[in-house]
Amino acid sequence: MNETTNNETRDIIMNVTEKLIYKSGIAATGMDRLVKTAGVSRKSIYRYFANKDELVLAALQRRDQRWMHWYKTEVGRAETSAGRLLNLFTVLKSWFESEGFRGCAFINTSGETGNPQDPVRLLAKEHKQKLLDYLYELCTEHGAHDPQTLARQLLILIDGAITVALVMGDHSAADNAQCMARTLLDL
Repeated sequence: MNETTNNETRDIIMNVTEKLIYKSGIAATGMDRLVKTAGVSRKSIYRYFANKDELVLAALQRRDQRWMHWYKTEVGRAETSAGRLLNLFTVLKSWFESEGFRGCAFINTSGETGNPQDPVRLLAKEHKQKLLDYLYELCTEHGAHDPQTLARQLLILIDGAITVALVMGDHSAADNAQCMARTLLDL
């Protein structure tokens, strides 16, 4: 097998793993289901990943990178600092309305683990920290009096909107969160 084929096979395994975990969760994503859905042998999976835990972490790390890049790019399309802060929620709403929206993969998978030191839980924490750091950057750019506190409040609004959109099927949760953000921002 050449390097291109190896990378393609690995990408297929990662894509399928991420989709299955996002759709059904870690526990429901067994190796047999991965093999069948990806159309690869179990041996192929183990060629790239020592075990299911390693595969799950790799798929979630990739999702973190892709989601953060997408979110920052979309939010950054607004021309002003206030516009970017409000766009946090406009972008969320477009995600909520997209086909296959299943909430936050990191909240969902974190909820499957009981141990706060579980690697999946630690990765979820890392993802939320990256999001908080980005919010802090936006709040600082906007000239907020207390950017750290405002960033933490916006993170709660974001995660709350994601959860309400998933659980209640209410895409307007993003609009409601944006309204609350306007109050926090005094806009």
